[in-house]
Amino acid sequence: MSLEQTVAALSQRVEGLAHEVGVLQDVNAIRKLHHAYGYYIDKCLYEEVIDLFAEDSATYFLNGAYKGKAGARRLYVDWFQQLFTKGHNGPGYGFLLDHLIMQDIVDVAPDRLTAKARFRCFMQGGSHASRTDAPEGLPAQFWEGGIYENEYVREDGVWKIRLLNYNMLWQANYAEGWANSEAHLAPLDKTYPENPIGPDAFVDFVPHVWPETRVVPFHYPHPVTGRPSATP
Repeated sequence: MSLEQTVAALSQRVEGLAHEVGVLQDVNAIRKLHHAYGYYIDKCLYEEVIDLFAEDSATYFLNGAYKGKAGARRLYVDWFQQLFTKGHNGPGYGFLLDHLIMQDIVDVAPDRLTAKARFRCFMQGGSHASRTDAPEGLPAQFWEGGIYENEYVREDGVWKIRLLNYNMLWQANYAEGWANSEAHLAPLDKTYPENPIGPDAFVDFVPHVWPETRVVPFHYPHPVTGRPSATP
């Protein structure tokens, strides 16, 4: 191999390694982004949540699609913040909403401009008995589990959420447990503006929740066979 060929091969190798390191940095940034989302949700810091979204983002919650940052604000600030903390941005007395994020699988596109990720959510929530203004319709103590299948975009050099697709799969009252409980959240039935806190549109199916079970489609192929994973 000539000197020129050696230099070219080394240059190609360095370029490949730089790309691999860049992808690893992207994965870490996206993981940090979504874990930060979980910590903000914990403490009802909804203004901070809104800043995590891209301008052309979408948020899927229950059977509704909230479009853009305006839709995200309607969901998190106009609905959640008013319900949970009476309009205050931040934690409220006697309100628990621990939002554990785990089992990350993050895949960055070859051009490093977009990415997809799957996370599991496990939640503990409720209100202390001494709280006099507990959220209406919310159990005093409850569990919740769900799956995120999200999309991310690099916007002005910073990773942001392009699609937050939360699939709530089960809820259970703490005392009775999941063997004797059903989900307390019902599907949405009206869109915005008829419902001031409603979604811009409905998703094309009504998600089944506990005691029904379903598989949230995987964005990634089977890591050994390379085939798409079954989603009955």
